[in-house]
Amino acid sequence: MHLSLREIKDFTNLLPSVNASNFEDIALKVFHFQYKSNLLYQSYARALGKVPGKVNSIREIPFLPIRFFKTHPVISGIWNVSAEFTSSSTTGVGVSKHEVWSLDFYLESALSIFEQFYGSIKNYHFLALLPSYLERKGSSLIAMIDHFIKNDETGHSGYFLNNHEDLLHKINSLRNSKKKILLWGVSFALVDLAEKYEVDLGNGLIMETGGMKGRRKEWVKEEFHRFLCKRFNVNEIHSEYGMTELFSQAYSKGKGYFQNPPWMKVITRDINDPFEVVLDGKTGAINIIDLANVHSCAFLETEDLGRIIDRAGFEILGRMDNSDIRGCNLLIS
Repeated sequence: MHLSLREIKDFTNLLPSVNASNFEDIALKVFHFQYKSNLLYQSYARALGKVPGKVNSIREIPFLPIRFFKTHPVISGIWNVSAEFTSSSTTGVGVSKHEVWSLDFYLESALSIFEQFYGSIKNYHFLALLPSYLERKGSSLIAMIDHFIKNDETGHSGYFLNNHEDLLHKINSLRNSKKKILLWGVSFALVDLAEKYEVDLGNGLIMETGGMKGRRKEWVKEEFHRFLCKRFNVNEIHSEYGMTELFSQAYSKGKGYFQNPPWMKVITRDINDPFEVVLDGKTGAINIIDLANVHSCAFLETEDLGRIIDRAGFEILGRMDNSDIRGCNLLIS
């Protein structure tokens, strides 16, 4: 076994014990590991003058711009690739590629995170309305949903593309089930369904993800959720926040406030200065520490805008314009 793979396993075994008191210590150890074992990240950190001897706190750790996943392999250590996750490309600019050291670990982690927020997966039927994800290969979301669906021993969970009548029939047939229905849909597909039908899911959950994917005009989030609540007879719309470049997910149980697992931390940076942290409550661009990403890069500068709302969690407010993205020009090859 490669030494680096053994180190990766050692770090991932620590994840269940991560908490607020030891997060920084573990994050700094992951930084040291990735600095020595990820040449891309090392080059970027050195260009910023962020070498291990000068990084003594989370605030000093450099965050790799997420766009590098479109142009470079982002790999820490030496190991055999178990799977490759790829992003959709709604802009035509290219796709992100995330090499996966262990698909089993990803699935176990995704299941653990879901159950932290929603309880046992055995309590749900998963009905998935995710056409844009099923239309391509390499979706990390589909890998996760596949795993959830397979855990429903009743066989009632499954995918529905544009066959809304079959979906409505399934919902009606499960209305008296002891398990809750969880309708997990990409935003534009949920709108398509809601515009055609009123669906009573008062005893279930709606989980939206993924945005409009260029299929529809983007809605104001509050208006979008009010529309779905009315058409689906629910009080709140839940949301999942994840991306190809991350191993972990965050969840919102309503009002757009996301909570993340203990091994994931969100930090907001100044829109015009990517190396300046902004105060909680102020709008900024999102940086994420995901310690489950020990095999690639755990410190990512995303292209999302948001703000941290004290103990309520964090909000996602939209995407940065490409003209506002800084940092990638420090390492072009």
